[in-house]
Amino acid sequence: MPAAVVTSNARWEHFPHDADVGIKGFGATPAEAFEQAAQALTAVVTHAEVRPAVRVEVSCEGPDLELLFVEWLNAIIYEMAVRGMLFGRFAVRIEGTLLDGVLWGEPVDVERHAPACEPKGATYTALRVAADDNGIWSAACIVDV
Repeated sequence: MPAAVVTSNARWEHFPHDADVGIKGFGATPAEAFEQAAQALTAVVTHAEVRPAVRVEVSCEGPDLELLFVEWLNAIIYEMAVRGMLFGRFAVRIEGTLLDGVLWGEPVDVERHAPACEPKGATYTALRVAADDNGIWSAACIVDV
């Protein structure tokens, strides 16, 4: 699995954690960091390109940015499981404790996507959403796989 992808301030990376995997997204805003972390989540499953053939809307709520981040990732994992899809493009809008997101993806093609694992859920382990001294936001946690 790729370790990181960088495009300007928006990027993502994986970090090791026992049998699970850490994901981390970076961006100019919390929303952009959440979008990048979603890319990292998909990269845990497949290296293949995921086509934006189907649009799925999700909404979630959390009392703070960290818990909202976990809710966001778990909403994606839920949609992956119930729809049998992978998502490769994401848009997030955060207003207070509410998140509205759009996922674009396609049904899993086992031959083309060669899924490495199925994420079970985002956890509170290593959970952190914060801006650094340069104003770059990061959103990170461990995902149970």
